[in-house]
Amino acid sequence: MQRTPVLFISHGAPTFALEPGRLGPQLVTAGEALPRPKAVLVVSPHWITAGVRVATTAAPQTVHDFGGFDRALYRIQYPAPGHPPLAARAIEVLRAAGWHAEADARQGLDHGAWVPIRFLYPGADVPVFQVSLPATLSARQAYALGEALAPLRDEGVLIVGSGSMTHNLYEFRLSGDGHEAQYAREFADWVREAVEARDDTRLVEALEIAPHAQRAHPTPEHFLPLLVAAGAAARDSEVETLQGGITYGVLSMDSYLFGARITAAAGALH
Repeated sequence: MQRTPVLFISHGAPTFALEPGRLGPQLVTAGEALPRPKAVLVVSPHWITAGVRVATTAAPQTVHDFGGFDRALYRIQYPAPGHPPLAARAIEVLRAAGWHAEADARQGLDHGAWVPIRFLYPGADVPVFQVSLPATLSARQAYALGEALAPLRDEGVLIVGSGSMTHNLYEFRLSGDGHEAQYAREFADWVREAVEARDDTRLVEALEIAPHAQRAHPTPEHFLPLLVAAGAAARDSEVETLQGGITYGVLSMDSYLFGARITAAAGALH
């Protein structure tokens, strides 16, 4: 089986589900053009646990884990099935790499999973399961978690780190005019340079050395999924930037495809 690519997706605010912006159409194209996986594995900052947990749920519920938004968001359902056998396989590869991973047969799909994945596979016809983000995970450990999951790429699993390129909720709540914050652009551009150069050492240190890192990420959980994705794609030199722009003035939607190019994959269909 062809080795699957890896995605990091900035899922932004929950309203991304209703407002595709620049990124949504690119994800639709990716879902249509890239080889169809057996399942999608999502690491999201909205499922944080004491250790590593893997959702073995056969029919995960659509979790609306947010408040105060348009009622239309709460009516959205994404009834993709889970994939218990591949989730069990994820536990095996994690344990083989030294992680203490446990099954969770109740976990549904949080909005960090279903919001972006519904652009990739709008028919909800590709199984989706989640791997949690451990609460005490460091940047280097996040990268190592991705490396541990990488063997699943040879078994038809599309690994997706779903986070946000910038994530300052305080400023998000204050951003009334939508004016683009310069710090968000400068941080996102710095990260883009590191990703496109595949300078993973620099990327792992981003929250320590990148410009405006503390302001872009007052807490690290929305950046760590990028490091999980980079770790899962450590052997790939090919990377394509999906430029998502900046929404609400402060949320960079830049995303990355590792190990493939949407433009090349789409061309192969014609």
